[in-house]
Amino acid sequence: MTELADIEKQDLLYQGKAKEMYTTNDPEILWVHYMDQVTALNGKRKVQMKDKGKTNCAISSQLFTDLRQQGIENHFIKQLGPTDQLVQRVQIIPLETVVRNYASGSFVKRYQVDYLQKFEQPVIEFFYKSDALDDPFLNDDDALALGIATNDQIAEIRKLARQVNQHLIQIFAKMNVQLVDFKLEFGLTKAGDVILADELSPDNCRLVDMKTKESLDKDIFRKGLGEMVPVYEEILQRLQHAEEI
Repeated sequence: MTELADIEKQDLLYQGKAKEMYTTNDPEILWVHYMDQVTALNGKRKVQMKDKGKTNCAISSQLFTDLRQQGIENHFIKQLGPTDQLVQRVQIIPLETVVRNYASGSFVKRYQVDYLQKFEQPVIEFFYKSDALDDPFLNDDDALALGIATNDQIAEIRKLARQVNQHLIQIFAKMNVQLVDFKLEFGLTKAGDVILADELSPDNCRLVDMKTKESLDKDIFRKGLGEMVPVYEEILQRLQHAEEI
């Protein structure tokens, strides 16, 4: 593997809704750039927001670091400046994994239950990662039939999702933040191991203040509740403060 100090950004590999992925001079390492862009409605609504990229990059870098310290392997290698990271190259499994601790979002709409109804145990749901199909809901058998993942991979994803949830609940509790639900993505390493990938930020977590129950995530943007970046910066400040305790 190339020394990290010698890593150089090369060609644009992929541009998503919030990040750009570049190849590097090491075939097993990718360069990630967090953009100042926020989207909703599966990318149909796009807005540029100053400082959004650096805030999400910092939050994600810290949370990936915390999870690795708890024994949860992930693709994060190193943060490079305010908006960029180095990550391990993985083959993303096109299965979005949503973990729900409380009822919100599509779950409330689907089942007509009360917002923030607490579940006796976390609910894990899968969605097919496909913009063209608007990321449809699917079950284990659907994933197997479509060749998205194997039985063993699905079992590992479920196990890792529960572990991530347990640790994130503890981290956010120190910040006086309630972890309502969040989305995870996993990838396969060159050795075929399933590890956590993508990002961990208010873009893919639903967070509320424990006291006020006010949203501290992308729902601010989705619902037009005010300025979103200051809320993300508040999450970063609370996270940094919690790390110092």
